[in-house]
Amino acid sequence: MGTAKKAKSALISVYHKDGLEPIVKKLSELGITIYSTGGTESFIRSLGVDVIPVEDVTSYPSILGGRVKTLHPKVFGGILNRQDHEGDVAQLQEFDIPQLDIVIVDLYPFEKTVASGASEQEIIEKIDIGGISLIRAAAKNYKDVLCVSSMEDYGTFLEVLSSGEGVSSLEERKSFAAKAFNISSHYDTAIFNYFNQSHEIAALKISELNGRILRYGENPHQKGFFFGDFDSMFTKLHGKELSYNNLLDVDAAVNLMAEFQDDDPTFAILKHNNACGLATREILHQAYTDALAGDPVSAFGGILISNREIDLPTAEEIHKLFCEVVIAPSYHKDALEVLKGKKNRIILVQKEVPLPKTIVRTCLNGVLVQDKDHLTDTRENLSYVTRKKPSDRELQDLIFASKLCKHTKSNTIVLARNRQLCASGTGQTSRVDALNQAIHKATSFKFDLNGAVMASDAFFPFPDCVEIADKSGITSVIQPGGSIKDQLSIDYCDQNEIAMVMTGTRHFKH
Repeated sequence: MGTAKKAKSALISVYHKDGLEPIVKKLSELGITIYSTGGTESFIRSLGVDVIPVEDVTSYPSILGGRVKTLHPKVFGGILNRQDHEGDVAQLQEFDIPQLDIVIVDLYPFEKTVASGASEQEIIEKIDIGGISLIRAAAKNYKDVLCVSSMEDYGTFLEVLSSGEGVSSLEERKSFAAKAFNISSHYDTAIFNYFNQSHEIAALKISELNGRILRYGENPHQKGFFFGDFDSMFTKLHGKELSYNNLLDVDAAVNLMAEFQDDDPTFAILKHNNACGLATREILHQAYTDALAGDPVSAFGGILISNREIDLPTAEEIHKLFCEVVIAPSYHKDALEVLKGKKNRIILVQKEVPLPKTIVRTCLNGVLVQDKDHLTDTRENLSYVTRKKPSDRELQDLIFASKLCKHTKSNTIVLARNRQLCASGTGQTSRVDALNQAIHKATSFKFDLNGAVMASDAFFPFPDCVEIADKSGITSVIQPGGSIKDQLSIDYCDQNEIAMVMTGTRHFKH
């Protein structure tokens, strides 16, 4: 069998008709016999192109409400026969089976139907049976059949069809087969994940059709890739391509700001996945100014994110800072022009799309999977364990600090006052070290910690942290509790007029 093959026939059965017209007309122009079904057949006829109904080949109509149209030996025999196999060719003649050289099929929109909130019955009806079978059969027999499995490939297929006058090479058919199995495996993954939403089956299936090659990974000697639909989540208005490290920081920024989505104007500045500045204020300009004050040194080259439209005064302040990425739900047109003043600055509009509910990371020779930390500490779940109770202002700051603590690398301590990050100790092996780091940073940037609050991502096994905090002027503490020595910290607080609340929820972030 030669590697090049001239097509004489094609089967077309598609859900989406967009982009199909030029293909149908080119097939007709080349004298290629077209077979089709249902709505696709009607569409082809509307173009004035001859088409043979599949029913004329199988002698069976479309049955069961369209569930069975192409599932027949005369269809699959035409696709799966081996043209270099004498027995196969003989059986085609014996049973009057037409050879099918091209198969153009797409699949029912299962994922879109699930995302639309449709009923279970509507979703079940969008599980394609005939289409997926045609794709697998045609792709398996790529030596003799060219399989087009997605409208995304229509342009490439039309080029092959036109340039070769209906002749395709083995390499081209194999390339289309690879694309087809990519489509079919992704489709099956989506169906499985829908049925396994309760995780009754301990299996991990991840499939992303959209991928991009990054300049490099964390470092220039590492390859980097991003698999996901970035454009469904962001509109990129300006700037260079995002790097691997940019994407990690953007992810951290988005997850952090989700905690403050419904709060007053809030601005955050992140560096290496941790917030170095965060403030909530009545106006956004002040929120940015106070976030920057949290650590103006670390803010250089950082990722900036807002929960409100960025206005002109805020943009003018941002423009004074070298930053990699700015993220907001929208931008005033004058603000956007200011921010575009630096050609490499990446400007993103964040869209409202659901975020993944699980976290996946490689580990040893496999992967670890866990639910996202979806719990946010609120006033309602606090336990007041000390004689002194926090004031309303302190409670507000405690919740503010706790939200931030949840998204900061463990071990972590967060110091806050008046809904402003004063400093945090991040990624330390000792909680005492984390606290000392936070105090050192706060004092170096001239923050007055008298009346400030402290948040910890895990319990205090000893009273040393509350003692250090007390001596720095901190008056209220929020922590999970749960240590067998909790009472030691409680006793110290009671003896020194410090308010402490416990959440009962640990927020480690490794």
